[in-house]
Amino acid sequence: MCAYKEITAEVPKELREHTAGRLFRAESIGMSGDAVWISEDTVLKAENNIPRGVETVNIMRWLSGRLPVPQVIAHTVSGGKSWLLMSRVRGKMSCDEYYLERPGELAQLLAQGLMMLWETDISDCPRVRDLDTELAEARQRVESGLVTQLSGGCGFDSPAALLDWLEQNRPAYEPVLSHGDFCLPNVFAEDWRISGFIDLGDCGIADRYRDLSLCLRSFRQNLDGTFGGRVYPGADPDRILASLGIAPDRDKLQYYLLLDELF
Repeated sequence: MCAYKEITAEVPKELREHTAGRLFRAESIGMSGDAVWISEDTVLKAENNIPRGVETVNIMRWLSGRLPVPQVIAHTVSGGKSWLLMSRVRGKMSCDEYYLERPGELAQLLAQGLMMLWETDISDCPRVRDLDTELAEARQRVESGLVTQLSGGCGFDSPAALLDWLEQNRPAYEPVLSHGDFCLPNVFAEDWRISGFIDLGDCGIADRYRDLSLCLRSFRQNLDGTFGGRVYPGADPDRILASLGIAPDRDKLQYYLLLDELF
């Protein structure tokens, strides 16, 4: 585990008054080059994609008071990066062993999280992530060569072929507030209640199936050994559907999983 240390000298001067005296540990540096540091009560993120970073801050500020999300403490753009210092949410990730060992209750918890999003008033939401937006971004990614392969069994021989099919087979639109990446590591809970949503870079108005499809897949993969290697009993995502009380459109679920292939 990385040691905690002061990092004030590494951050822009606009944030130093907030980081001084705090000890941080490096959490991750992904393929994008984004960096994350965590202290006892805050999280600092340096993101290379500045427009995305600014949009994330805007949606987080809009979500404040509406849903349990990290609070923006300070934000600045410096050195070609978007720097965000935010509060750290309470609780454990919903992919924690404690929850995975209780799949029935976990399914109810995730259904609770979905409903919290879907019941949020979106009349003045500042960000739209509808299919027009997502497909335009997907086309840009494909044409720029950022998507070079697809997962096995998706049924398409190239990203371009998949994109063409997605553009020609758009399902009906059911707009709600969407997290954008509703996977178990991004949903925190405490005492079997949702305590926070994190990684809100794709949050905005979108179809409810965007979150539903990713949630069902994440539930199954965290339980069936795809992630972590350990197999837990009860890896049936229909538990979530039963908790929601809905009979889903399976074709639409598959559409949004195919769309995710391009991101």
